Amino acid sequence: MRIKHLDPDDVDIFRSIRLEALTREPQAFASTAADWERLSTEEWRARLTANTVFVALEGDQPLGIMGLMRERASRLAHRGTIIMVYVRDEARGSGVARQLLAQLTDHARSTGIRLLELVVRADNEPAIRFYEREGFHRIGHVPGGMLDGDEEVDEYLMARHIDGRAPPALQGAAR
Repeated sequence: MRIKHLDPDDVDIFRSIRLEALTREPQAFASTAADWERLSTEEWRARLTANTVFVALEGDQPLGIMGLMRERASRLAHRGTIIMVYVRDEARGSGVARQLLAQLTDHARSTGIRLLELVVRADNEPAIRFYEREGFHRIGHVPGGMLDGDEEVDEYLMARHIDGRAPPALQGAAR
């Protein structure tokens, strides 16, 4: 298994794993498969190049995906948001997510990002436990932050400094 930083020529790999994620785990994402299926190849390429995207590959088969969206404003450019996280069922528990996160974190740190943030459904206990094991802390709660059909689902905001320190707001945060 290897981790690959996707480039604009990897749009087919990106499309394949992203649509798989949205189809197999629709409740986990703010976007739907229908939102993405109607995109042209150029729109797929634009979304791929607007963010940093890593995939885990076994041979030429994608096993998982993780993206990084960097804040653009100069005073916020030290922050990045983890997006599009998905690992195939058969690869869960094998370290794929940890390897994707390690690669993404190294890349983020090398570009000057100090703080990684993410949003996770409050009812996704396996994901929450994973992020907490990886040093993320819950920093916020958004009641009804996502719609799953007509149902409002709570979300947690989580964050982790990657520059070797925990900010005062995160020290002692509830786990």
